[in-house]
Amino acid sequence: MSMRSSEDNSWLMQPIGWLRSCYHEKFAVPRQPGLAPAATAQLVLVAPYDHPDCVAGLETYSHLWLTFVFHQTQAQGWKPKVRPPRLGGNQKVGVFASRSTFRPNGLGLSVVRLERIEQGEELVLHLSGVDLIDGTPILDIKPYLPWSDAHPEAHATWAPDAPAPLTVRFSPSVQAQLAVHPEGAWLEQLLTQVLSQDPKPAYQKPQPERLYGVALAQHNVRFRYLSAETLEIVELQPLDRPN
Repeated sequence: MSMRSSEDNSWLMQPIGWLRSCYHEKFAVPRQPGLAPAATAQLVLVAPYDHPDCVAGLETYSHLWLTFVFHQTQAQGWKPKVRPPRLGGNQKVGVFASRSTFRPNGLGLSVVRLERIEQGEELVLHLSGVDLIDGTPILDIKPYLPWSDAHPEAHATWAPDAPAPLTVRFSPSVQAQLAVHPEGAWLEQLLTQVLSQDPKPAYQKPQPERLYGVALAQHNVRFRYLSAETLEIVELQPLDRPN
């Protein structure tokens, strides 16, 4: 339950649930929701918000707004100006003119697709198109209303369109692994959608000899940039830790 502190005029908030996500770390998470439709997560509601009455009628909506906490970056604080990746990581804009994770109150807002609601021992919302990491605290859920929330006439000066995706290639060894993997088709789709968003820091120039690594969907993934437009996944190994 949210409550106001009379001592310092602040607000205390309690998560309504926690996210189990295919993203295990911040690196390589697409910078906006919906850019990787294959990215899945499960929102597990906690008491007293896990009562079926709390989600009655929610199944009639295709998309949801999630209000969440940037829990991994909150301790690092915030600054009045930040360096958005879309500006090359070298130009600064005001924090409120960006979607930086380093915000005064550490709050985020994301639109996700609701796939289904599971009511068993836990009340779980199955989601896709997510851009949130594993363990994200969720503060609120609201239905997405396309007639109210979508504004086709809106414009954004320095980020007018989605970034052009990179070409993602798979080494022969990784292709062989995916061919026999029980979720190979989905995993290939996820890796392509996520890594095509160019996850390296915006200020770095592609270097074919440099290897990058990310934990994604219970796998350690290693990749390299063949050029500014193409990267190659060179290694795919199961994580040695549970989700």
